[in-house]
Amino acid sequence: MELRELGGTGLRVSAVGFGASPLGNVFGDVPRDTARAAVRRALDLGINFFDTSPYYGGTVSESVLGDCLRHAAVPRDRVVVATKCGRYKDEGFDFSAARVTRSIDESLARLGLDYVDILHAHDIEFTKLDQIVNETIPALKKIKESGKARFIGITGLPLSIYPYVLDRVPPGSVDVILSYCHFGINDTSLVDLLPYLKSKGVGVITASPLAMGLLTDNGPPEWHPAPEQLKSACRAAAEHCSKKGKSITKLAMQYSLMSNEISTVLVGMNSSKQVEENVAAALELSTSGIDEELLHEVEAILEPVKNLTWPSGIQQA
Repeated sequence: MELRELGGTGLRVSAVGFGASPLGNVFGDVPRDTARAAVRRALDLGINFFDTSPYYGGTVSESVLGDCLRHAAVPRDRVVVATKCGRYKDEGFDFSAARVTRSIDESLARLGLDYVDILHAHDIEFTKLDQIVNETIPALKKIKESGKARFIGITGLPLSIYPYVLDRVPPGSVDVILSYCHFGINDTSLVDLLPYLKSKGVGVITASPLAMGLLTDNGPPEWHPAPEQLKSACRAAAEHCSKKGKSITKLAMQYSLMSNEISTVLVGMNSSKQVEENVAAALELSTSGIDEELLHEVEAILEPVKNLTWPSGIQQA
């Protein structure tokens, strides 16, 4: 598995990252032995980046990931572990200095770790961004100074949140950003922001290469917030692929891996089979490239909804 530099952190992360939200039983029950086998298989195949949050499954994802890493008996310096703070299943959003400071201790206890490599403020568009600038990031910097997190980041859906925050904090305050649903076949709007992020020395992680289920044969879950026009175009693209005996999921995964400007692509996994499929897609891309003909056909189907997204967060007046 290819390792890529993550901004200026000095961390080298696998091109495919292990999204651990499914380990929180977010998409259905995952037996513990299945979870352990998935993490073990990921490690064996060269995945070294694992991402979780106290929000996923109401803390279950963190606890299960911690158990899986212990069970795999992997040396701590061989894995890069990221978690988040500020968003909680029972409490909602709380980006106060006191809450995020308490949050890291709770997360470390669940994960069974002395430190995390990255601590993100989770979905920051759900609070006033000035709070992130003036209160949350200073608190995260103190956590970084304490050694409980090596690097700090911010996550969220609207791309406008990143320049807003990065232009208002001292240079070097934020090490990484985690963007989702903006670097895939149907939406490449993150690309326009990459030169800016590079100029700020910020590492870039992208998640949801399958657009939270839009680019799959089964389609998105009922609650998916995408407009109907986008859902139906993605459905048509998936049907086109399956008619040709191809997988839109593999195509979408490979597409998201094509940019070296993005350090790692996080994809949710809950079984050894999923791990193997994602790694196989990455290896096939590096040896024989993407199916250009199929990609052009799918891009043509999705062209009318290109970069169409959905609202997320509070009104930032």
